[in-house]
Amino acid sequence: MSGNGFPSYKIILGSSSKARREILTEMGYEYTILTADIDEKNIRMEKPEKLVVALAEAKAVTIMSRLQLSDFLEKDAEPTLLITADTVVVYEGAIREKPTDKEEARQFLKDYSGGLATVVGSVLVTNLKTGISKGGYDRVEVYFHDIPDEVIDNLIEEGIVLHVAGGLMLEHPLIWPFVETVMGTTDSVMGLSKALVKQLIFQSLIPSVPAD
Repeated sequence: MSGNGFPSYKIILGSSSKARREILTEMGYEYTILTADIDEKNIRMEKPEKLVVALAEAKAVTIMSRLQLSDFLEKDAEPTLLITADTVVVYEGAIREKPTDKEEARQFLKDYSGGLATVVGSVLVTNLKTGISKGGYDRVEVYFHDIPDEVIDNLIEEGIVLHVAGGLMLEHPLIWPFVETVMGTTDSVMGLSKALVKQLIFQSLIPSVPAD
C-alpha cells in the first residue's frame, strides 16, 4: 500500500474487533490481523486517557514480542505498521470496560438511557522497520434519548454488547434510534478514529521517506 508520496507499506491490525476491521476496510486499507490477548485488568489508571494509551501500548509490546522483528528491519523491506487501539466508556466519572456479565451490561445500558456517556479511544501506530511509535486519543460525548426496557432486554439477550467497552455499541440498529446527539465521530465510538489513524500513519512514515 502506498500514497501521499510515501513508499509502499504493510499494515498489521492488532485487534480482533469486527468494528475496527470494518473501519480500516472502509478507509481502503489492506491488513493482516494479530491479536494481543492481554489481561487488561492488570493495567489500572485513574484517568481514562492514560488508561487507553497504556493499553494500546501494552497490546503493541505483546504483539511485537511474538514477531521476528529482524524480518521487518531488513534494508529493502517495506515498512510494516502495527495499529493497536483501546476504548473505554466514562459514565459519571467512572471508567467502564467490557461488562463482566449480563446484569452489569443491563445496568450500563439503563444508566445511558436519557443520559450521557463519554467514549475515550486511543490509537497507536508503530513502524516496525524504524521503531518509531506515534499515538493519540480522542473523546466523544454521546447523548441518549430514553431507551425502552424492551430494547435493553433484547440487546442483553443477543449478547453482543457484552463484548464491547461499556456495553455501548452505538452502531447497533437497536441502539441507534435512541441516540440523540454525538459530539465527535461515530468511528471513534466504534473503536477506531479514522482521523487519528490517518494522522498517525502519516507521522510514523515521515522518517521512512528518503530526502530529495
